[in-house]
Amino acid sequence: MVKKENLILEKSFTFSLSIIELFKHLKSNNEFIISKQLLRSGTSIGANINESTAAQSKADFIHKMSIASKEARETKYWLMLLNKSQLVVINLNKYLKEIDEIINILTAIVKTSQQNNKN
Repeated sequence: MVKKENLILEKSFTFSLSIIELFKHLKSNNEFIISKQLLRSGTSIGANINESTAAQSKADFIHKMSIASKEARETKYWLMLLNKSQLVVINLNKYLKEIDEIINILTAIVKTSQQNNKN
C-alpha cells in the first residue's frame, strides 16, 4: 500500500525546522524573549497537526487543527513583531510567506471539516 502524502504535515514539519534555525540565529544575536515565543508557537503547529492524524473523532480532528491554526496565527504575530521592531536585522519575508501558506491551508481544512461534520 502506498502512503498518501500529507501536504500540511510535511509543510509544518519543514517550517518547524526553519523556525529552529531562525531561533538559533536570533539567540546568537542576543534576542532571547521573542525568539522563545516564536520557537514554542512555530513548532507547536506541526505537533498539533501530527496529533490530529490520530484523532479519536472528527470533532477531535477539528479541535487539533483549530489549535494548529491558532498557533500559526500566533507565530505570524511574533514574526511580524520581529520584522517591524528590527530587534535583529534579518529578512523574514520567507518565513512570513510560509506561515501565510500554512494558515491558508489550515483554514481551508478546518472550514471543510466543519462543513463535512454537519452533513
